Amino acid sequence: MSERGARVAVRGDLLDFTGAPAWGETDSAAVRFRPDHWLLIEDGRIAGAQTEAPSEGWLRHDHAGRLILPGFIDTHVHSPQLDVIASYGTELLDWLTTHTFPAEARHADIAHTEATASCFLDALLAHGTTAAVVFPTVHKASVNALFAAAETRGMRVIAGKVLMDRNAPENLRDDVVTGGHDMEELIARWHGRARLAYAVTVRFAATSSPEQLALAGHLCAADPSLYMQTHVAENRAEVRWIKELFPAARSYLDVYADAGLLNGKSVFAHGIWLDDTDRAALAAAGAQIAHSPSSNLFLGSGLFGWRAAEQAGVNVSLASDVGGGTSLSMLRNMADAYKIQALAGERLTAWKALHAATRGAAHALGLGDEIGSLAVGSMADVCIWDRAAGPVAARRDVLARTLHEQVFAWMTLADERNLVAAYVAGESRYARVLSS
Repeated sequence: MSERGARVAVRGDLLDFTGAPAWGETDSAAVRFRPDHWLLIEDGRIAGAQTEAPSEGWLRHDHAGRLILPGFIDTHVHSPQLDVIASYGTELLDWLTTHTFPAEARHADIAHTEATASCFLDALLAHGTTAAVVFPTVHKASVNALFAAAETRGMRVIAGKVLMDRNAPENLRDDVVTGGHDMEELIARWHGRARLAYAVTVRFAATSSPEQLALAGHLCAADPSLYMQTHVAENRAEVRWIKELFPAARSYLDVYADAGLLNGKSVFAHGIWLDDTDRAALAAAGAQIAHSPSSNLFLGSGLFGWRAAEQAGVNVSLASDVGGGTSLSMLRNMADAYKIQALAGERLTAWKALHAATRGAAHALGLGDEIGSLAVGSMADVCIWDRAAGPVAARRDVLARTLHEQVFAWMTLADERNLVAAYVAGESRYARVLSS
């Protein structure tokens, strides 16, 4: 049932962040936990929070005992790759050729790309993700379909036409002229409309000529409000290939910097095989790394040095990278991120992981006033979660001694099955249907 225009109050245990938790800190002043509060939503935005029940003028939903969090933000995901999630195979470059490119080629068909866009966004919502930075395909129709579907759902989506003019199948290549014209049309139609923003989208340096990279850099320089998204240093074979293609560049990241693609609106997926100079450049530019733990493990790409990136001042957000990743669930990706850090001798707290998928991602995108928290004035992108699903998780929840222990167990054991409801701009966009 639509709640447009209604004043909505949701009861539960409110959890969000007022700052960035420090590495390894399990008792953090940045955590804002308000148990048994009513979250007030008016005109699509958060109007406040209180312990007492609101007046009869509010449409009340009582979820006492459940967790209420900001909707998750997935900073790197491929909408067409739902069709190849969980595909058996090899490392990145072969995986692209075998699985990804054939799936993306099907998006030349408008009906297919429209159906996929709707399925993809509904799947995000059903996993507790209310905002995303998305790669569609090289086809202009795939961008139109994604943005149109996102606008219908009121979602915050950042996306753009994928640029590839070399080292890709012929049916997925564009060129500098047509790619430029397509981007100009898409930017004029969608950028800044509703809750949508355009990202100049370079697949990765290997599939764009120096001329196309220069075009992308020119667009970013001409309009600083545009985002830029691409991949960097995901896989060792990929890094070696980039060195062969761009022998004059000091590093993979420098290829993008030289083209004018390193700035505060840049989202670089993966960033596993970077050095100290690269990290310093990312920090100086205010760019971010979209850490994709599930994908990194599944494709055997490597172990991301999260703490090294943070110590260098780099913004780190969290991403699913489906279909290289194995789940759209940000909770599952948080659990995988913990395992990656454990292999490196580090311990990722629940606070650091949750922050990277909410407030941290929002601030890295320049959207901290809009999404990522339960602060007054923020858009009411809100999700409600069961603390436990099943007897094992329920027992673990009861035995938890501290808030961090409780939330860490939830983060580790929960997934999309724990999601009860998702609101976007105060409207119900997902509600779990319980089987009889």
